[in-house]
Amino acid sequence: MTTADWPIVERIYREGIDTGEATFETEPPSWKAFDAGRLPKPRLVAVDETDRILGWAAASQVSVRAVYRGVIEHSIYIAAEARGRGVGRILLEAFVEAADEAGFWTIQSSIFPENVASLRLHEAAGFREVGRRERIAQAQLGPRAGEWRDTVLIERRRRD
Repeated sequence: MTTADWPIVERIYREGIDTGEATFETEPPSWKAFDAGRLPKPRLVAVDETDRILGWAAASQVSVRAVYRGVIEHSIYIAAEARGRGVGRILLEAFVEAADEAGFWTIQSSIFPENVASLRLHEAAGFREVGRRERIAQAQLGPRAGEWRDTVLIERRRRD
């Protein structure tokens, strides 16, 4: 993912936000804020045969404490027109491989329990549920706006 990719990455991010099922965020950040808040690696885009961006994945540190240097929290978003075509699987597999190569030993994320497609995708990629945070925050967008939402905490540990 490069600065030049941002307009499409931002559009895909906004599509996810607008569903109300991907994040508590209500607006994508600026490129400057996104870039500052995400690690440089692993940071990927999925492209088709014409180099059109179909999805993205990026990670943030979970803590600045040295003992957590190998633990990241990731996000993955797929363009609406590309969902259900295997793009998420390919992108998540590439992301996990890149995270392993970069020396990260744990990848975690929080997913709404109603986002069954994302939970299944992550389970197939070796993630497991480690907990549920009940009524963690109130949704601002989508069909559940105004409702208190749970999230499912998932993680994937490197095998070695």
